[in-house]
Amino acid sequence: MIAVSELSKSYGDFQAVVSISCRCEVGEIYGIVGHNGAGKTTFLKMLAGLLKPTSGRLYINDIDAIAHPAAIKQSLGYLSEESRLYENMTAHEYLRFFGEIYGMHRDDIDSRTKELFLQLSLDPRKKKLGELSKGMKRKVAIARTLLHDPALLIYDEPSSGLDPMTSRFIVDYLKKLKKMKKTILLSAHNLYQIEEVCDKVMILKQGKIVRDGPMSEIRANFGSTTYDIWYTPTGEREPILRSGLFVDEVFGVLNEISSAGERVERIEAQYPSLEEILIEIENE
Repeated sequence: MIAVSELSKSYGDFQAVVSISCRCEVGEIYGIVGHNGAGKTTFLKMLAGLLKPTSGRLYINDIDAIAHPAAIKQSLGYLSEESRLYENMTAHEYLRFFGEIYGMHRDDIDSRTKELFLQLSLDPRKKKLGELSKGMKRKVAIARTLLHDPALLIYDEPSSGLDPMTSRFIVDYLKKLKKMKKTILLSAHNLYQIEEVCDKVMILKQGKIVRDGPMSEIRANFGSTTYDIWYTPTGEREPILRSGLFVDEVFGVLNEISSAGERVERIEAQYPSLEEILIEIENE
């Protein structure tokens, strides 16, 4: 569990993060979104112990992470936006190096490496890291964050710049990690991915929280839910679409279709997307 209270970070007169307070429970995926310069990376680096806050409090599993940053390292895996690897090492050498830093036994490192390579569909063979594709490098970086089996993962743009197949793989892998009760905080520019995997979303603007909570609550403050109805008229083979209906219009349309002896095929709700919400917030 992560408890953040009034967390701020300033550089001189510039406030990168301003009085952020939030909670992330065990097994949740919490998305941090906002345009460039909103404070996402600064916030995540403070959670990971890489930046010391100017003020505020941060508790991770009831440990004061600001006063005792080293105490949380064993339970935390951090992935930066760029996969900065030691490119003259092989993937096995790289993970063995970090496993030893974490105090793991050599046999445990090797067995865990084999397990993670299998989970991540990663087969680097004996290639140097500098010879791997960007997608494979990203997978090696993710394997490094998971090597010591941490309960908390902090991922900054985990699928940034990757091809669609690798990006899709990483999204699906995040879902698997959630089933394993990992707590995950992540930022991403791909807002569709955030909507798909996150239990809660924090929207930042100029270092401040402007919206925070489950997507259902955030959507409730933006626009209206509309409904699409597909129905097939008598004697026709292809369905017809009635779209953009508000909830008070739906039952009238359904009665109209039923009275005409036509068949309703399906009804779908259409919600404001996170992208539309973010654009509206930026224009406020």
